[in-house]
Amino acid sequence: MCCKGLLKRVLPFFLTFAAGLFVASFFVSVAAPNFSLRGERGRFRFAEMQRLRIENRELREANFRQQRELDQFRRQLNAVDGSDVFTAVPPVDVDSPPQPPPPPRAPRFVR
Repeated sequence: MCCKGLLKRVLPFFLTFAAGLFVASFFVSVAAPNFSLRGERGRFRFAEMQRLRIENRELREANFRQQRELDQFRRQLNAVDGSDVFTAVPPVDVDSPPQPPPPPRAPRFVR
């Protein structure tokens, strides 16, 4: 009697679970993922990582080169002008306070 009650509860669960896996297998692979670096996929991953490393190194070098060019341009500009135009701030007149905005116009009434 005890096993019959347990069977009534467990059997529907496993049947439902199996049906769910069967339906899900149409849309998603239910196999365990393969994380090994062997075989064709491993070579592709390794080549992709190598390509990304090379691209990152080239981008880093281009960034350093552009930074050096910008610094060189700034030094040339300072030598010619004598002031740093990138950090120059326009002078502020501290003697007179800023003028308030003009008052709004009177509303027009239309008849």
